[in-house]
Amino acid sequence: MLGTKWLTLFRRCQKGGLHEVRRKALAAVLTQCGCSLAVQAAASALRRTKSTRMITRGDLGRYIGIALWALVCGLFMSTRLNAQCHLASFRVDVTIPLGHRCMGVLPTKSKSIRDRLYANGFVLLSNEAPIVLCALDWCEVRNGAYDAWRDALAKAAGTTRERVLVCSLHQHDAPVADRDAAKLLRDVGLGGELYDEAFHDDAIRRVATAVSLSLQKPMIVTHLGIGQARVERIASNRRIVMPDGRVTFDRGSRSGGEALHRDAPEGEVDPLLKTISFWQDDEPVLALHAYATHPMSYYGAGEVSSDFVGLAREMRQRDDLSVQQIYVSGCSGDVTAGRYNDGTPESRRALTERLHAAMVAAWQQTQKFPLRQVGFRSTQVELEFHPDPSLAEKELGSVLTDNTQSVETRILAAMGLASRQRVRRGQKIDFPCIDFGAAKVLLFPAESFVGYQLMAQAMCPDSVVMSIGYGECWPGYIPTDAAFRDGFQDKWLWVAPGSEARMRRAIEDVLCVKEVD
Repeated sequence: MLGTKWLTLFRRCQKGGLHEVRRKALAAVLTQCGCSLAVQAAASALRRTKSTRMITRGDLGRYIGIALWALVCGLFMSTRLNAQCHLASFRVDVTIPLGHRCMGVLPTKSKSIRDRLYANGFVLLSNEAPIVLCALDWCEVRNGAYDAWRDALAKAAGTTRERVLVCSLHQHDAPVADRDAAKLLRDVGLGGELYDEAFHDDAIRRVATAVSLSLQKPMIVTHLGIGQARVERIASNRRIVMPDGRVTFDRGSRSGGEALHRDAPEGEVDPLLKTISFWQDDEPVLALHAYATHPMSYYGAGEVSSDFVGLAREMRQRDDLSVQQIYVSGCSGDVTAGRYNDGTPESRRALTERLHAAMVAAWQQTQKFPLRQVGFRSTQVELEFHPDPSLAEKELGSVLTDNTQSVETRILAAMGLASRQRVRRGQKIDFPCIDFGAAKVLLFPAESFVGYQLMAQAMCPDSVVMSIGYGECWPGYIPTDAAFRDGFQDKWLWVAPGSEARMRRAIEDVLCVKEVD
């Protein structure tokens, strides 16, 4: 934020070194900490004053006031680039070993590797601290595991945890990692059942190393590309209205073989795939694609796969090996391919081809703009734990220690208990936004419903808002108020009704659209 030099100066003033500080020095520090017109104006005003005159307490108060005002405004303003922007990309194989559990609770562990799982990402270097985005072909990363990923990548990139965006694509033939749940399971003799901790730690180290190595060869980025295209016959909402008028959320990822689910309308979806690309003049460097759907065609037989979203990304990568392709899943807790997918290999191929076609179409419709700003804002959202008695700490602990329960049931209890304890400790969820002006990238927690993605885009009609889901995943599903009213419930639901107001405030804060009284 203000930087270590500014903080050092401020502390010196607090300790009585006020009269040793000259305006010239303070102006230089303010300029370095700059990033807003207000700070630069304060620095300029300081420089215009004779540097030989000692600063007074009144002067210092005014200038610090300006700087602090600028700091607050920095939450609502984008950073104008005063230097070239660079981008460093990385890609690491993070395929789980055989014998590893998938989706955290699937009974059948991995038996074969259908295709590899990858960590794809980039480091964005501008005139502020680096920003890291890492997209994992994993189901979920939660609690202490999420902290570990962000801390390791932050250290590798020379930045802070808040500026590291880690997301999962949420494929189900892929792992769930949760350090806190893993410890609870070790304590009851179920170590290694949720995930292989040694493999997980090694994956973090290898990706962090790749981040460090990527910084040795960053590429200059001069332009930003923005494109979007309608995706045909993939997404449909879980919510359907039964013939008798009842509302259910039973349309799962492979429900297309049932006439009821196949014939029901798509429901609320975001039909657009969005692509943000980075360019060095006329040469594309990297493309980031986002689309809101659960990424599964079929799963559960022990065949590790990145499924149709990963396969479409790899197909697109083969189109042009010089441009790294990254795919992220949007807010799709309540969106699946269920209307168009019957869970067969043929359906997987069809879904892959349709998603690839949308990536190509979005690329063809891309418009380039000079990259003039890279802003970063972050707030925190505090979601209450679900009040259901079965999710009380004592009840979850009883299930965890009950040897008569299935291993999968005890794993789920450990995940719930770890999350409840995290909430009790008051650890909030970071909610970041990268602001390029004409486009913005938001990272949402867990299985946020698509309504939040549509809400974010509606708040900024003049920008393309790319919403990414499956950041910190402990909350599980995050329904909207409407979904709660319709009776949505699931064993993967850990947040309480009323979450929408908290999510809305977070979106407003990072998009800078909240009205000020």
